[in-house]
Amino acid sequence: MAKSVYIHIPFCKSICSYCDFCKMFYVKKWVPKYLDALEKEIKERYEGEEIKTLYIGGGTPSSLNIKELEKLKDIIDIFNISKNCEITFEANVQDLNDIYLTYLKNIGVNRLSIGIESFDNDKLKLMGREASFDQADKIIRIARSKGFNNINVDFMYALPNETIDKTKDDIKKIIKLKPDHISAYSLILEPNTKINIHYKETVDDDTEYDMYQLIKKTLEKSGYEHYEVSNYSKPNKYAKHNLVYWLNGEYYGFGLGACGYLHEVRYENTRSLTKYLDGNYTKTKELVSLEDEKKNKLMLGLRLLKGIDLNAWFLKYNENLENNESIKKLVKEKMLIIKDNYLYINPKKLYIMNEILIRII
Repeated sequence: MAKSVYIHIPFCKSICSYCDFCKMFYVKKWVPKYLDALEKEIKERYEGEEIKTLYIGGGTPSSLNIKELEKLKDIIDIFNISKNCEITFEANVQDLNDIYLTYLKNIGVNRLSIGIESFDNDKLKLMGREASFDQADKIIRIARSKGFNNINVDFMYALPNETIDKTKDDIKKIIKLKPDHISAYSLILEPNTKINIHYKETVDDDTEYDMYQLIKKTLEKSGYEHYEVSNYSKPNKYAKHNLVYWLNGEYYGFGLGACGYLHEVRYENTRSLTKYLDGNYTKTKELVSLEDEKKNKLMLGLRLLKGIDLNAWFLKYNENLENNESIKKLVKEKMLIIKDNYLYINPKKLYIMNEILIRII
């Protein structure tokens, strides 16, 4: 039974050049209609379980104004929220202030995920974003004063023409903000994005690898644990909701373009606002076979540096994963490691994770 919920807010005040998520410009008249449809979908589909993680993503959830946040609170109140539920809200620095942060506290948000991406002017211009270190520092200090003790910052690197010095300067500034969690992603040129139209490639592989190693070493030296291929955390500040994904757990996906995994079925909601407002929520459904479930669990679980619990795997599938011929070969080549009943990618080989996964699958 699902114990996690993802809610999608598609509205944005500006569109980033690299983003391929379901999004649209904020138009005030559409927001209440969308929130009404979102409430209706949740009331139709939610089965009443106690919810342990709730993630409000986008788009840009912080594009909602205070009145719209009050409606969002009514929607959140539909759920049977556990006492220690992690409730994450994605936000842009420019949208946050003392009053807004107070309202987020009032609707139960206890984890902020702030999309900063960079402080470098050239990178920001390329991404179609704005960011100021002083503004970010001020907002995070205000958030701390409001009781937000779990703050993630998103950081992007390996943009076209980016230098290692720019990456180094960015990550040093990110650390100065003292976030509890950092998500550091290399740019992927997604189809039908503005940046992909103008740039057909990012930095070369060797430069990207150097950037990855620089970020990893700098963050670990500053007390962050590298626990997932792109994520770093202070002690006890793992992203609990994202762990549900990486452990191949089931979760609800509500809202335009949202994805979910329930009762062995993966589904994706429509990206058509017209269809969604008419109550035609679902675009695709796929029954996940046992073999596909195991593949997904392998691919997602090996993203975690801790890897896959071999005992749990045997209990669930009655299968000794370490006897798999592909895995045995990769262990022999020191691409994979088995230790203390866990199977994980050799940390020195994590950067070529995709090549390793292809060989397994």
